[in-house]
Amino acid sequence: MKHMSLQEIAAACSGIYHGDPAAASREVSGVVIDSRKAEKDCLFIAIKGARVDGHTFIPQVMEKGALCSVSEQDLGDVDYPYIRVESCEQALKDIAEHYRRSLDIKVVGISGSVGKTSTKEMIASVLSQKYSVLKTEGNFNNEIGLPLTVFNIREEHEIAVLEMGISNFGEMTRLARIARPDICVFTNIGVAHIESLGSRDGILKAKTEMIDYMNPEGTVIMNGDDDKLRGFTPQNGLSPVYFGLDASCPYHAEQITSRGLKGTDAHFVTPSSSFDAHISIPGSHMVYNALAATAVGYALDMTDKEIAAGIKANVPIAGRNNLIDGSHYTVIDDCYNANPASMKSSLDVLAYADTRTVAILGDMFELGPKEKEMHYNVGQHAAEKGINVLICIGDLSAEIAKGAEAGKTSAAGQSDAADSINMEIHYYKTKADFFKNADTVLNDGDTILVKASHGMEFPEIVDKLIGEKQTS
Repeated sequence: MKHMSLQEIAAACSGIYHGDPAAASREVSGVVIDSRKAEKDCLFIAIKGARVDGHTFIPQVMEKGALCSVSEQDLGDVDYPYIRVESCEQALKDIAEHYRRSLDIKVVGISGSVGKTSTKEMIASVLSQKYSVLKTEGNFNNEIGLPLTVFNIREEHEIAVLEMGISNFGEMTRLARIARPDICVFTNIGVAHIESLGSRDGILKAKTEMIDYMNPEGTVIMNGDDDKLRGFTPQNGLSPVYFGLDASCPYHAEQITSRGLKGTDAHFVTPSSSFDAHISIPGSHMVYNALAATAVGYALDMTDKEIAAGIKANVPIAGRNNLIDGSHYTVIDDCYNANPASMKSSLDVLAYADTRTVAILGDMFELGPKEKEMHYNVGQHAAEKGINVLICIGDLSAEIAKGAEAGKTSAAGQSDAADSINMEIHYYKTKADFFKNADTVLNDGDTILVKASHGMEFPEIVDKLIGEKQTS
């Protein structure tokens, strides 16, 4: 990381430096909170987790060569330097905010109810055609992960693409204070985290806190097809740039042609040009991601050719519509997380398959008082899309099964709904119950979607499906 001395770090987090005064001018090589990642001259911040207290590992990381530790505890007469603070979590954020201010780099901040990660990946893919880009990895999008991502910015990076995830009011303010984005991208306003944010208006308010800490001369990019975003006026006076399928949006797509599981072709229209591009990842929602990336690319002076190449180069990541050819099945691994909108989009993708289609769906969390209704609606959607086999796992997913049964009944009178009428529906309370019956409900050659909220731990299902077949 860029030069940052111990005395500078102590000042940034309002900490008290303890140790050899001569060592206070030394610079750290990086910042870690995981003792296993400690390396020579790093700064170790002792975070208290739900199960593990980082303070326990301070002696260990110092023996491994760490330059200094940040501690909430008085460590007494030790032979290594440490910085005493009131809160290590707050220190992590304060130091990251200070470090971000020292960097001459453009930052793209991304938020929204659905599609943050896939939009981040698309934007990073496009920008990488011209710039050296750092992007958020994995789920490092919260008040612990974002600071760690910022610390990974190096002098060679020209742009950082940062995903910013929240579940309550005030969180985005704290994230944006660290990130200080030059470009703010908002994918949509849905119902994820509505349990804590109260309503879609509450979600809009919480997400757009990002704008309060953006570059006042920056760019706000919003989904113009979203009813909440289309009418939003930022208080900082910036006029949003809209993308969407509606031709009234300055950045929109035409002549959209699905290539099934091989992706989508589309004609992209900008305020000053137009171009054709292939989207490698299947799903109509990926067109929105490509449009957002196009708008970001234009804000950062990229050409149509560069943008089209970046759109095509974007490929799936684990847990995000990742298409895996297993020994017995084709698996669509989309089990990183789930909410009603993303669940329905993934079912849309599955429906493109030219084999028997199987959806293995699990519970969606943090949906508030209407959670049963939302699960029920997903089941109806599966029936409407003609999914051949629906496997529901978990307490709430019993409602998905009920919705699918209702969807079959509703479709029975429709002449074009034969697949829906013949849908098999299976419900299991646990993954273990499903594994016992997997071989009886799955066939060789099936295309299988696996999706649920992260807490359901569905990657276990993906691992088993792409390995050997289960035996009863």
